[in-house]
Amino acid sequence: MASPTPGSPVLLELKEVESYYGSSQALFGMSFDVRESEVIALIGRNGMGKSTTVKTVMGMLKPRSGSIAFCGNEIAGQSSHSVAGAGIGLVPEGRRIFAQLTVRENLVATARARGSYAGRWTLERVYGLFPRLRERAANLGSNLSGGEQQMLAIGRALMTNPRLLILDEATEGLAPRIRAEIWACLRDLKRAGTSMIVIDKNIGPLLWLADRHHIVEKGRVVWSGDSTSLRERRDLQQEYLGI
Repeated sequence: MASPTPGSPVLLELKEVESYYGSSQALFGMSFDVRESEVIALIGRNGMGKSTTVKTVMGMLKPRSGSIAFCGNEIAGQSSHSVAGAGIGLVPEGRRIFAQLTVRENLVATARARGSYAGRWTLERVYGLFPRLRERAANLGSNLSGGEQQMLAIGRALMTNPRLLILDEATEGLAPRIRAEIWACLRDLKRAGTSMIVIDKNIGPLLWLADRHHIVEKGRVVWSGDSTSLRERRDLQQEYLGI
């Protein structure tokens, strides 16, 4: 699998980010980075700030303070459209596909041509990753199963040709067989050198996929380390993950 080498350039960096919902503070100095070709996992119990972090990065929630740099450029407070245009693709929690568009229309609706032709995501490349989407190309999004909708959400994000892909609970609510297919897809993306942030409750597959893990507790990162370190720290798993 492609993994970042020491000295790989930093793609995304959050420094001391604080975000609020109204008067209620949700992020308290959130700080971490993602390097080129690296997969990181944000893990922790529900309500601890993982999805809020994603919303803040993607411009859905404006931070009150701190820095968010992508490819060396400050993006904190920019619109969601600008952040996506800069090269961050999101597979949101709940999928949020266009129910009244066909599979093909969903895939091309937000497509962007970015990067070299050989490495660019096209309809054919997405269909190669998810053959079921080719079979269902003319079906409306509302007629897809939950697993097919999740494949479509991932394919749609890839069609923006992002430099960084963020997946928020990509296997939530799926049958075990479909979850296995999604994890296999993510391993393929990692082998291809795709930089990713993955949020998921299934720690087992994350231990095989992610290069680094950040435990999020009450709006901040309280521990960071690789999969070997996390496997060995049963105390952390029990205290922060409830395993």
